[in-house]
Amino acid sequence: MKLPDFFQADHAAIEAALQRLLPPESTAPPTIHRAMRYSVFAGGKRVRPILCLEAARIFTENVEGAIHAGCALEFIHTYSLIHDDLPALDNDDLRRGKPTNHKVFGEAMAILAGDGLLTIAFQTLANAPIEPERRVRAIAEVSAAAGTVKGMVGGQVADVEAGGKPVDAATLEYIHRSKTAALIRGSIVAGAIAGGAPDADVERLRRFGDSIGWAFQVVDDILDVEESSAALGKTAGKDQEQQKATYPALYGLEKSRAIAADLEARALEELDPYGARAQRLRELAEFLVARRS
Repeated sequence: MKLPDFFQADHAAIEAALQRLLPPESTAPPTIHRAMRYSVFAGGKRVRPILCLEAARIFTENVEGAIHAGCALEFIHTYSLIHDDLPALDNDDLRRGKPTNHKVFGEAMAILAGDGLLTIAFQTLANAPIEPERRVRAIAEVSAAAGTVKGMVGGQVADVEAGGKPVDAATLEYIHRSKTAALIRGSIVAGAIAGGAPDADVERLRRFGDSIGWAFQVVDDILDVEESSAALGKTAGKDQEQQKATYPALYGLEKSRAIAADLEARALEELDPYGARAQRLRELAEFLVARRS
């Protein structure tokens, strides 16, 4: 399935904002800014910021605040990838088809580049052109999504501790809904908040984000089995090699595909009340489940 037609324009808007918000490579100390920019501009699809942008568009035409929130989420996502690739975690040499950050800049600078991106993410959110009360809500939402209680870091901890051990369905669900779905959900909810959505709509989009984020990681598990390293832009087969907790390992490929399809259907149902206003978000959700990389 190809990317939606509007994706390129959204991608360009996010790319321009990322360039503007990140310090230039020449800013002292230059090494850290080269390392940060290396991973941010390594060719990501910008799925999270574009989800943020399109969630806001359901409620407003002024999406500048959502662009800032989306960039903050991309900084957090990129920091997590830099740290995930380190020898102490996934020990990977390839990310988005390029050498991982620590392979280029060394482990110490890769750790610091991740730290720098996490920090600038919250600077970006704090300076976002959003009404103050909503800005605070967005910061709280993104903080929770990236954190330890049912957030990204908590999911990473559970994933590390589950390595090489038998994992039951409840643990696998916790890992996927925390490690991956939480930041995708946070992107969508932050966009809704930035766009001025009423509370009931924020909660509806929270449910949408949770289901589509969960489906996204199930599909990632499937692709790790089915696709090549060249197609994925990262080392294929690492999940099986490291005996990681995945849906294909627990359920097999056919059942995993059915689970992803069911989660997609649940997510799309949440968008029904918005009709044509949510068409772009609907297309993005469909792409995330149908993608092959």
